[in-house]
Amino acid sequence: MISTESTLYFIALLPPEAIQEEVTGYKQHFAENYQTRQALKSPPHVTLQPPFEWEAQKQGLLEEFLRGFAEVRAPVPMVLSGFGSFPPRVVYINVKKTPELLLFQSELAGEINSSLGIYDAKSKGRSFSPHMTIAFKDLRRHHFNMGWAEFKDRELYYECSASHLTLLVFQDRQWRICGEFPLKVQVAEPLGEPN
Repeated sequence: MISTESTLYFIALLPPEAIQEEVTGYKQHFAENYQTRQALKSPPHVTLQPPFEWEAQKQGLLEEFLRGFAEVRAPVPMVLSGFGSFPPRVVYINVKKTPELLLFQSELAGEINSSLGIYDAKSKGRSFSPHMTIAFKDLRRHHFNMGWAEFKDRELYYECSASHLTLLVFQDRQWRICGEFPLKVQVAEPLGEPN
């Protein structure tokens, strides 16, 4: 008998390593000061396709789709600016809704739905809200209030690019990177004046 065991996956953009380290520091701060560890179960990221079930034996098909999608697209610029919240449980880093990021997410959602039948029913009625979570789920209301009071006016600003599309899988009660797909298309530089 062939196993059709489903596994949970999600698709994201990760910032450069130095920014990941700083964001992980914020997650660690919340874990140590506000008793919330849930955000430490995944690397810092912007979710493009929320968690979905997929047969583990068909992971290669998913990877093939993502490789093809990524190789015809340019790295995605991201602007991280300050902190935000979804009361009463979530604190995050704001990620600006740049045209490039919105288009990239929209194209991914459309193509993965039409090619593989993967879609998020909850997202159908909502607009894409890019963010980088630093505390959620297990953050209690009184800790949320204290943490948000500490972070709401804190300054943070980065301009960076995501160079890979990343596939994550839920294993051993945490999210692990199981595939990275380079964004290959280079944006053409304008030609200078001839000499």
